[in-house]
Amino acid sequence: MKLTTVATSAVLFASSVFAAPLVAKRQAITDVDILQFALTLEHLENVFYKGAISAFPEQMFLDAGFSSEFFNNLKFIVTDEEEHVRLLTEAIAATGASPVAACEYNFPYTDIASFVSLASVLEGVGVSAYLGASPFVADKAILSVAASILVTEAIHVSLQRTSLHQVAAANPYGTGLGINAVFTLAATFIKSCPSTNAALPVMAFPALTATQHGPASAGITFTFSVSGHLPEVFFVTFVSGIFTTSVPGKMMNGMIEATIPDTAMGQTYAFITSENVSTTIMDSMVLFGPAIIEVTPPSPTFDLTIQ
Repeated sequence: MKLTTVATSAVLFASSVFAAPLVAKRQAITDVDILQFALTLEHLENVFYKGAISAFPEQMFLDAGFSSEFFNNLKFIVTDEEEHVRLLTEAIAATGASPVAACEYNFPYTDIASFVSLASVLEGVGVSAYLGASPFVADKAILSVAASILVTEAIHVSLQRTSLHQVAAANPYGTGLGINAVFTLAATFIKSCPSTNAALPVMAFPALTATQHGPASAGITFTFSVSGHLPEVFFVTFVSGIFTTSVPGKMMNGMIEATIPDTAMGQTYAFITSENVSTTIMDSMVLFGPAIIEVTPPSPTFDLTIQ
């Protein structure tokens, strides 16, 4: 299963799969909220990897073209995610709050290839979540721990991308996402959560679906679809690395068309926005999204005279 196929199935029902107590009334986000949300994501990854490692023995990975080295690294990733759950659980408990428990999930992988493709996407979203939340963390000790986890998640991304024969470092910069955008993506995998879990001050945006499969590239026309009304003037806004680039969207045969900008490289997030955005996307600007697309970076160029 190709990456964009997995990503499409993952975000198709974002606006309909979550319910109380996962979502609370919107309010200011505290450090404990950020820790709880991080634990929600780490629970998801922990269950995701353990489910696959339990269902697929090493031989199945070998038969699918992956190496024993990759399978061994996968076991280290399982250990990492379990440790992240343990650490965050203890950190939240130390504040006097009750740590959220794991939910019930639905992961749309059916074989080794679709599992690894989805793993790459999930790890990329995890990196974007930690990076996007960092400006809102008040306690520098918490920020330091979050940065440490981010580094490990980024290493996971590189491993998964390399195994899929993608460029491991496709973008010179990490891509941050706001908490609501991350929740929109994560909520698609969550069937239900324990009633005792603390409600989170987050909301999901209406879903945006990437309708083309396979890697994209800058300059091509890419298509999306939505279930809902679009204004006469709207933009497809691509978030990739430190760049946010809006391009005019247009409807063609019932599909949204937009040209991928040259600022998009690697795992890229697309939104439908009401405004032309060049800096940070405000929640009030988002009409639909995000959708995840994989954009092949251009051939590397460098200047040997720069020392």
